[in-house]
Amino acid sequence: MISNYKDIYKNKRILITGHTGFKGSWLTLWLIKLGAEVIGYSLDPVNDYDNFNISVPKEKIIDIRGDIRDSNSLSKVFQNYSPDMVFHMAAQPLVKYSFENPKYTYEVNVIGTLNVLEAIKKCINTKAAIIVTSDKCYKNHEWVWGYRESDTLGGYDPYSCSKACTELLVDSYRNSFLNLKDYKSHKKLIATVRAGNVIGGGDWSKDRIIPDSIKALQENRPIEIRNPLSIRPWQHVLEPLSGYIKLGGELLSGHEKYSGAWNFGPYSESITTVEDVVKKVINYYGSGSYEYSKNYTKSHHEANMLSLDISKAKYELHWNPKWGIDIAIEKTVEWYKNYKNEDFSKLCLNQIEEYEKD
Repeated sequence: MISNYKDIYKNKRILITGHTGFKGSWLTLWLIKLGAEVIGYSLDPVNDYDNFNISVPKEKIIDIRGDIRDSNSLSKVFQNYSPDMVFHMAAQPLVKYSFENPKYTYEVNVIGTLNVLEAIKKCINTKAAIIVTSDKCYKNHEWVWGYRESDTLGGYDPYSCSKACTELLVDSYRNSFLNLKDYKSHKKLIATVRAGNVIGGGDWSKDRIIPDSIKALQENRPIEIRNPLSIRPWQHVLEPLSGYIKLGGELLSGHEKYSGAWNFGPYSESITTVEDVVKKVINYYGSGSYEYSKNYTKSHHEANMLSLDISKAKYELHWNPKWGIDIAIEKTVEWYKNYKNEDFSKLCLNQIEEYEKD
């Protein structure tokens, strides 16, 4: 195990797919801070106040617009920049949208990942990759205990199924083309990572409880809750990203044991109900109210209970969560209450620095 994973990224060329997205923008900021040369490949940001638009210094990255389904464009990025490592985060991330657009969801999440894997396979310089999937890749039995990396994959809805398919696809490539037995010849290590319900500043996606809550509070109307008793593993965006960065450092260092699947979830006290989260948002915002949605009809499968077992990351990677749910929500609300400030990248970097020190 490397002694200081932060130093490993200095002057490394890192490709992030989906860098304009919520998690991708925070990872971009963090890797810039660590001295990496970041190449981003993504669609345009959706909203003017997305974290990428107001926080990421564009002059410090190579910012490329492209569709992950376009294998030719993606291949050119690998040919032109020959990245040392890839963080694949580009995805269609919404469950409800996947019911409305299943074909697009599978094309982006599965075929898009296939394009990334093919490009990695062909690029001699690329030594490591982290493919981001989801805690929803597991076949959900509504267990009260957390899912382990060895548990059965599944997925009731198109989004969850697409993430399970992605996991199987990556495993197939590891076995077929990038087998650890042949590591000395191809010198490539790939891991998949599964996180819980990630919150933090800069997420304006539809049908997510934090963005929906903030919009309601800003408009002085009650927050509508669809499933108040649904239990999720809530975590600040910096939590899983710290795990991805640490894991990536091991892969870049050629440590073969870190290839495979990894869970990065919170401790048990941060696994709580949607209603509890909304109450905490209102508390840290300083005003507001909520009500149960009157017009909501549960028209598709929604899990009531989902959590992750992080024993593997804790004992093999020595990664531990730092911020509990209260700090996570406090930092998230802080972002949304200040997001129109001129120098907003400073607040994001301050939060990253606070996290590193804790």
